Amino acid sequence: MLRQAQHERGGGIRAFLHSEAAGGIVLMAAAACAMLVANLPGLSAQYFHLLHLETGPVISPRYGPMTVHLWINDAAMALFFLLVGLEIKREFVDGRLASWKRRRLPVLAAAAGMAVPGAVFLFVTRGHGALGNGWAIPAATDIAFAIGVLAILGKRAPASLKLFLTTVAIVDDLGAVAIIALFYTAELDLVALAAGGGVLLAMAALNRSGSKRLAFFLPLACLLWYFVFRSGVHATIAGVAAALTIPITRSPAAPDDAESPLHRLEHGLHPWSAFLIVPLFGFANAGVSLAGMSPAILLAPLPLGIALGLFLGKQIGIFGSIWIAHRTGFAPRPGWASWPQVYGVSLLAGIGFTMSLFIGGLAFPGNALLADEVKIGVLAGSLLSAVAGYLVLRLAPRRRVLAVRLLARRRA
Repeated sequence: MLRQAQHERGGGIRAFLHSEAAGGIVLMAAAACAMLVANLPGLSAQYFHLLHLETGPVISPRYGPMTVHLWINDAAMALFFLLVGLEIKREFVDGRLASWKRRRLPVLAAAAGMAVPGAVFLFVTRGHGALGNGWAIPAATDIAFAIGVLAILGKRAPASLKLFLTTVAIVDDLGAVAIIALFYTAELDLVALAAGGGVLLAMAALNRSGSKRLAFFLPLACLLWYFVFRSGVHATIAGVAAALTIPITRSPAAPDDAESPLHRLEHGLHPWSAFLIVPLFGFANAGVSLAGMSPAILLAPLPLGIALGLFLGKQIGIFGSIWIAHRTGFAPRPGWASWPQVYGVSLLAGIGFTMSLFIGGLAFPGNALLADEVKIGVLAGSLLSAVAGYLVLRLAPRRRVLAVRLLARRRA
């Protein structure tokens, strides 16, 4: 029975990775459409006009009337961050990060994979003080895009690497949320912040009381978003905070518990996030008009720092930390993965599309020129990482193949 349960859980993981892969492919298509529409003479003006169209109401005097872009980036993306928070809680309470032994390598790799890109960015942009605020842009990994590339590779990448990349991305998301909360928060409205804290405490008390009805939690989550949006803390943080109060029923060595509120909400949100919210965000934020730009823009400090941070910083940080951990005995590299395959996945971690664009919008608000340079840097670094990672994994011999060849040589 235990073996059957483990097999069923493995099937659930494969289904999750498949849906992530499909979402990544949809996201790629949305980004490509955004670039196309933003550069077509007949549609470009309409595209940018639609994004900045005022729809109302005025939720916060800080932002004025709500626009299409604000609804997507601050409201719809709060649902994406709610899903991120649910995944983080599930992994730490009842998943691959439930024990320190399992956490060691992903946490180390994610930490190095955020610190080194930031250092590369700061080195490239040194002497341009105003650009330093964008240090966190290349620190994030877009799991949907990366898994989408792995899906194209099929069996060329072992399942252990796919699970490792997913786990690293979850820890990476946790770091990105902390960065947004600590470094990209405007002046605070303490009254609104206190009200939001009160709502969060009410949700935590509801959890401790044993309530498992999502109908009680979700209206409070909406109220929490409202107060956080008004407070000056970025509204998407409300999604993560709300997720941490959602009750979870543990189900070790078994499929997700059908009665667990967290699992039910996660499974309900996932298709909407993968196939609507994230692609919509990509379409609304990837479009940049290339009119009047020359290839030399890629060598400007901001896009160059982002591109090199994603491409060089990620691979150095992640691959280097895995190699050191393996050599020192701190943690072994993912099972059945050769070093070239580990390097290929480290390259794929440089695809920072969704979260990088999101942080870029927070780093340079209201500056259209820098916003376009951020998009160019993110697109260039992510595309370079995707192509290089794909080629390395496509050409890398699999570890089992290497083992068979080595055994054959020894017998000969």
